[in-house]
Amino acid sequence: MLRLITDFDGPIIDVSERYYRVYQFCLEKIRRSEQSVQQLSKAEFWQLKRSRIPEKQIALNSGLDATQAQEFAQLRRKTVHTEPYFEYDSLIPGAVDALLKIQQAGIDLAVMTMRRVQELDYAFKKYDLGRFFPENRCYCLSNDYIKTRDIEDKPLLMERALEELPPASETWMVGDTEADITAAKKHGIKVMAVESGIRDRAQLKLYYPDLIVQDLSSAVEFILKPRRVDIG
Repeated sequence: MLRLITDFDGPIIDVSERYYRVYQFCLEKIRRSEQSVQQLSKAEFWQLKRSRIPEKQIALNSGLDATQAQEFAQLRRKTVHTEPYFEYDSLIPGAVDALLKIQQAGIDLAVMTMRRVQELDYAFKKYDLGRFFPENRCYCLSNDYIKTRDIEDKPLLMERALEELPPASETWMVGDTEADITAAKKHGIKVMAVESGIRDRAQLKLYYPDLIVQDLSSAVEFILKPRRVDIG
């Protein structure tokens, strides 16, 4: 049996608008009333995020001072995963078609995400994505889970998944961050990184995924390609 484990945000969901709206909110909230700031365009902001520029530096680039930059980073962390902002998420173009192709090909499909249960449920309902991922193929954080760092938490999810899922002859992980690549590599899973998420190609290359592709559609195309058989 062939299995595909996919991350949620990045391969399936575009979070750029949510992150940008939170950036705008935090900038407005932290700036002093008379203070002039330079709000970044969405393209400028997202490029900084994708190249892993720290939140404090983004705040400084926007005209806040060092103390405000610290407050900005804290407020952003508290705000970015809250209910009012999830409505700004959207589907990555072609993602649903890619999921349909995987399903129709009879490939075992699971999702593995740093979202909490309620955050994943919200998106499942909004975009009718639950049809692709039954409960026993969903790996996410409980609503009361205390996060540490994704690069430490995600390998734990992968460990749980590999203990619970039935054996597969071949497994691929698809994700958009260093946490996805690390989780897969730690457990000997092949991994494709997509450029449709929160890391650019240069950042993804630092973690040596097996392959870097444009998006989930490209990943699925690769997985569905007829395989060359080596005759020894």
